[in-house]
Amino acid sequence: MPVFAGMPSFPGDPAFRADPVRRIDRGDPYNLSVLSLGSHTGTHVDPPRHFVADGAPVDRLDLGALNGPCEVVSAEGAHGPVGRAELDGIPRGTERVLVRTRNSARWARRLEFFPDYDALSPDGAVSLRERGVHLVGIDSLSIESDPQGTFPVHRDLLGHGILILEGLLLAAAPPGRYDLTCLPLLLRDGDGGPARATLTPA
Repeated sequence: MPVFAGMPSFPGDPAFRADPVRRIDRGDPYNLSVLSLGSHTGTHVDPPRHFVADGAPVDRLDLGALNGPCEVVSAEGAHGPVGRAELDGIPRGTERVLVRTRNSARWARRLEFFPDYDALSPDGAVSLRERGVHLVGIDSLSIESDPQGTFPVHRDLLGHGILILEGLLLAAAPPGRYDLTCLPLLLRDGDGGPARATLTPA
């Protein structure tokens, strides 16, 4: 997801800002800005530290878990949270799963936050964990929609060391096999890491 002023952010998270410090059009010899952003801005990685007090922070993650073959799975036909039924077609042995929902088509029209986003259900999280998945990505700013604020999906996945990649734009990525490259910012003891994530056909 591009990072820009006015970009979508999860309610309660800091909005992105870029304030000019030096500007050529003001007579400065170069352009320079100060950036303000949350650790979960745009496309970003949730490490265990996000919900587990002594969990691994983003700078101590195994990059091998974030990079390599992955499966983009379509759950665009789901009516409600993405559950076990929508994930049954994932090939056995898949270590990285990116879930493409109706969110991607909406974001392709306009990058804005919408509260009725598609998300993963607790049953879907259990299904992925049982399959031995190491990384779960989704095309929403949060992998779950939880009005009660108990966060069962985050707690289940991160509590078992399964990394989460949120804020993906998957409209141009049909379901299938890809190679994922994902490098979060190396934020010391970070509870999240904005990342550049790209897919190339496998």
